[in-house]
Amino acid sequence: MDAPSTNFTHHFLIAMPELSDDLFGRSVVYVCEHTPKGALGLIINKPSGLTVADLFEKVDLPLRRPELASQPVFHGGPLQTERGFVLHEAMGDAETVGTDVTPPAVARAIHEALSGLEEEASDDTPAEASAEAAAEPTLSRPSAYASTLRMPDGLEMTTSRDVLEALSSGHGPRKVLLTLGYSSWGEGQLESEISENSWLTVQAQPHVIFDTPVEQRYEKAMGLLGLQPWMLAPGSGHA
Repeated sequence: MDAPSTNFTHHFLIAMPELSDDLFGRSVVYVCEHTPKGALGLIINKPSGLTVADLFEKVDLPLRRPELASQPVFHGGPLQTERGFVLHEAMGDAETVGTDVTPPAVARAIHEALSGLEEEASDDTPAEASAEAAAEPTLSRPSAYASTLRMPDGLEMTTSRDVLEALSSGHGPRKVLLTLGYSSWGEGQLESEISENSWLTVQAQPHVIFDTPVEQRYEKAMGLLGLQPWMLAPGSGHA
């Protein structure tokens, strides 16, 4: 009988020092969802060169949260890099702010990343049908916003414009991290990469995401395991 698989939802993936990929080298990825069909995550330590103020200007919204203006927008991953993803503290089961919901193409892309159905989806498939096809916890769950995935430890990931509208009006979640794009792994791919010692894994801690300076997040995440990069010789195993 097969051994039960490990669920890495709400974990950090920490790139092993020898991983030399331009995007994923020295990266810390927050895993938003991991199911038997695949995984989805956001890189939390690779600034894109845009600030939050720049992003709001691009989407034609004012930003009435001045403390966020200079924060970087991150490269969340290589997929859907024109779309925004907002990782934030939970806002509870309030009414939706605004009326704009996640474009169907974005909802499909997220669910397809988890279900391995990228090549089978059609452009006119409703977002609701894609959510049902995922057969796992869906992107739309009770939240303050229209299209949100809830994780443990009081975190949510939102793709609908209403969270940006809330920030624009001076409200919304207190702690936020914005990315352009996301990262995904197909069925068994993440498990394989971990077994090949590409990644260390550790339970995620929100303070690393929101309160740790960007340049320290890699070392801080590794420190959750009691490790530092210099301690890991090439080819060493994952914890």
